[in-house]
Amino acid sequence: MSDEVDASPSDTMDNRIGITRLRYAVLFQVHRVALAAGMAVGIFVSFVAVVTHFDSLFLGQLTSGDMIDSIFTTMISVVLTGTTLVVSIGQLVLTQETGPLGDQRERMSNAMDFRGFTAELTGQPSPTNPGQFLAALIDAVVVRSNQLREELDTAHSTELHDEVDVFVGDVIENAQTVSSRLKRTEFSTFGVLSAALDFNYGWKIARIERFQSEYAEELSDEDVERLDDIKTALSMFGPAREHVKTLYFQWELIDLSKMILYAALPAILVASLMIAVVEPATFPGTLFGVEHITLVVAGALTVTLIPFLLFVSYLLRILTVAKRTLAIEPLILRK
Repeated sequence: MSDEVDASPSDTMDNRIGITRLRYAVLFQVHRVALAAGMAVGIFVSFVAVVTHFDSLFLGQLTSGDMIDSIFTTMISVVLTGTTLVVSIGQLVLTQETGPLGDQRERMSNAMDFRGFTAELTGQPSPTNPGQFLAALIDAVVVRSNQLREELDTAHSTELHDEVDVFVGDVIENAQTVSSRLKRTEFSTFGVLSAALDFNYGWKIARIERFQSEYAEELSDEDVERLDDIKTALSMFGPAREHVKTLYFQWELIDLSKMILYAALPAILVASLMIAVVEPATFPGTLFGVEHITLVVAGALTVTLIPFLLFVSYLLRILTVAKRTLAIEPLILRK
């Protein structure tokens, strides 16, 4: 086989994208609300630490000017602008769900056609659970891969048999692991899409194409047909995964919009109270050497930033997944 095929990428997403475990956990594994909470704690602690280091300067600016009013007046504007952005995102999602009857009929027809193709491929009715739906397609790949290995013409060269045996072994190992994960995860979590991303179907299609090209004179018509059957099952998985990915993005954006709207109300209230009633003398004294007013300002600023932090935490995952799945066909958009 060629050097390109020999240098095959890892099946799992974390190994393919080549980032540290911490960064991978932040982008894919940590719950988005927990990530936003972690960033909020980091901002609070950092603000308190830096301001305490420059304590005299901070207190001087509080007593000599309207710093609190300036900060939280700006934050109210930021929260209101962010809320407007969320409404726009919600409208974008809803636009894809609304339309004239003809468009909805075509959408339904296309979906049912694909389910019919899947049922024909798997030999059973298409599951309604997204994870099990993807798992059924992967199981079809396993069945066809086993058939290829068991029924490959014995007259072929040892090299071809070894290549096919290694290829089928890799496919089955990856497929069974991913299928098992898909069958026990719920769509409302990132687990379904995370598992689907670990099935490197594009590279497997490329390997089959190279088998058919490099061993064209050696493969029988039956062998070519078996390879085509595997490629068909893999090709069906691609659009199915993209459909589930699109649904997941819409699901997440709706959840994000709701949470930002919920967080915007207390953020605006806290910012308004800071402007209306808080001044340096409102919270005298210290706690463990830290001025009470410093803790109050840091806490209020953190609360007003929560809508933005939620936005960041969700978009980090959505944009990362979108970047890593731009190509539905066997193309590698990375080093």
